[in-house]
Amino acid sequence: MSATIELIDVRKRFGETLALDIPELVVRERTVLALIGPSGCGKSTLLRLVVGLLRPDQGRIQVGGTPMGPSTRDEILPRIGYVIQDGGLFPHLTALENTTLVARHRRWTRERIDTRVRELLELTRLDPGLLGRYPSELSGGQKQRVALMRALMLGPGVLLMDEPLAALDPMIRSRLQRDLRDVFGRLRTTVLFVTHDLAEAAVVADEVALLNAGRLVQRGKPAELAAAPAEPFVTEFIAAQAPPEALGWSR
Repeated sequence: MSATIELIDVRKRFGETLALDIPELVVRERTVLALIGPSGCGKSTLLRLVVGLLRPDQGRIQVGGTPMGPSTRDEILPRIGYVIQDGGLFPHLTALENTTLVARHRRWTRERIDTRVRELLELTRLDPGLLGRYPSELSGGQKQRVALMRALMLGPGVLLMDEPLAALDPMIRSRLQRDLRDVFGRLRTTVLFVTHDLAEAAVVADEVALLNAGRLVQRGKPAELAAAPAEPFVTEFIAAQAPPEALGWSR
C-alpha cells in the first residue's frame, strides 16, 4: 500500500547546530522525490527522522497519515523500506538470508517467501545464482540490488534510499540508475531518494528538493530550478555540477 510522507514544522538540532528546519515538505503518494544538496545539508538527517531513527525537537512527521513516534514506530516500520549507502548487508548472512531476514522473523511461510523472492529477483534483475553468496563475494552493484530486495521484501508503500549508488563506479552507477527508474515506475511506491548528484536525481525522480544548511531552498524539476532559481545558491549548486542544458528532464 502506498503512502504520503509529510513533515510539518520539523526542526532538529545537534547541540548548538540547527541541522534541519523544514516548515513543510510533502511527498505525494506514488511519487519519487530526490533530496539533493551539499554534504551536511540535512538530507540523511531528514531520512532518519522519517524512519524514526531520530526524533524531531519540534514538529511532526507522518507516514500515511500516522504520526511517527515511539508508540507508532512498530506499526509504521513495515510500511517503510530503507536502503543505506553501502547496502548495510549483514556479512555473516548470504544474499538470500539478508533478503528474507525480516520475513522469516515475521514467520512468513516458506512458500510465501519463495514466491516473493522470485518476484524481487525479476524486479531487480539479480542473477538467482548469487543468492547463496555472502556480501564479501558480491560486487558493489550486486550488493545494492540485494539491499533493494531486502528493503522491498514486505511490499512497503514507502522507500527511503540514502545515496545508494554513491560508492559505485560510473558505468555500474549509470546502469543502476536506469534500473531504479524502471523499478520505481513499476512499483508506484512513494520514494525519498537522497543524492548529491543533480544529474542522477534527474534520471530517477519526478522532482528534486534542494536543501542547504538544513533549509528547503527550492523544489521542482532540475530544468525549472535552472530556469528560475529561488536564490543565488541554487544557481551556484547547479553550475558546480553541469551546465543547465545538460539537466533536461530525461523521462
